[in-house]
Amino acid sequence: MDDVALRLLESVESALPGWVLACVERRLDDAFGTVDPLARTEAQEAGRAAAGELVPRLRALLEADIDAQSTTPLALVRQAVAWPARILATRGVPPVERDAFTVERFPDDVYDLTPATMADLSEEAGEAAIAWGAAKAWEHRRRHGRPSPGG
Repeated sequence: MDDVALRLLESVESALPGWVLACVERRLDDAFGTVDPLARTEAQEAGRAAAGELVPRLRALLEADIDAQSTTPLALVRQAVAWPARILATRGVPPVERDAFTVERFPDDVYDLTPATMADLSEEAGEAAIAWGAAKAWEHRRRHGRPSPGG
């Protein structure tokens, strides 16, 4: 795996547990004005579980040839919303108000947790995602060339 892909993988693996915890804490605080210690423990465990399930899938994507990649790292990471959402639902947190675009694009994300970019996980993940995207674009252009004018 090349350096930029490895950096992206490691930054996501490092950030996911804290991101899940932050999502749970933010929505519990918004809903009830407090976060109990058991919820924090559950969120920490859920964050590790999310990383344990999603990081191997991200590794497989990043190790695949760029022309064989059928999704993006961000699309995989966005699946992490399921972990904090389960905790919030079991604790009776009501869904949050979302705009029409968000409802249409992410209908199952009733707590509006879906990261818009990798930077929502961490600054490092955001920077790594930009570097990986640029490297992938450069490799794609190297392989396939510049499109001809008008087509």
